[in-house]
Amino acid sequence: MSMEFNWHKEVEKRWDGNVQFWSDKSKDMWENGSRSSIVPFFEKHVEAGSRVADVGCGDGYGSYKLNQAGFSVIGVDISPKMVEYANQQAQEGLQFQVGDLSSLPFEDHSFDGLIAINSMEWTETPLLALQEMRRVLKPGGHLCVGLLGPTAGPRQNSYNRLYGESVICNTMMPWELEQLAAENGFRIKDGEPVYKEGVTTAHTEALARPLQQALTFMWLSMLVKQ
Repeated sequence: MSMEFNWHKEVEKRWDGNVQFWSDKSKDMWENGSRSSIVPFFEKHVEAGSRVADVGCGDGYGSYKLNQAGFSVIGVDISPKMVEYANQQAQEGLQFQVGDLSSLPFEDHSFDGLIAINSMEWTETPLLALQEMRRVLKPGGHLCVGLLGPTAGPRQNSYNRLYGESVICNTMMPWELEQLAAENGFRIKDGEPVYKEGVTTAHTEALARPLQQALTFMWLSMLVKQ
């Protein structure tokens, strides 16, 4: 990777330029599409009323859904323009601020729960992001990570690494994330697949967990701070 390449700045620039594109599709993903199972999965493990940060919140629609479910939510994103848009759309009780997943603007032990949906993929060093999220969680706090699976089209963002080019999308696999988490202060509590059309849990329930993950568009991991 060249010395001139700044991952943080490139990610910020990419998402600053994606505000309208993302906001046009975000609501449908959370209501009906690939993100519609996330809040119900989170609710199974974290009590309503808990203080939660949505890290990598984008346009803030996921934060809104968590707020509607009864959580006290603050959204954080690396993109100032995403945060500006989210604040313009914010419902009462919601707030958004700029922050880097690898250097969160919060005190230690600030949150009961965190949610990071397709945001660890955009970090240069996922371990630093994981350590930061652990830092701001209370002991026993829950972290829900949604990680793009092997069948996810957006993983194409990392393809040009094969030509030796600098890219800003990480190719970490769900089983790698869970191993990294288990080695760095988290317990794996639960997991849930999100599949593309054509694959259902009926096809995969008899498979070992790594094989289930290998077919996913996204894998939801529920981690607990040890």
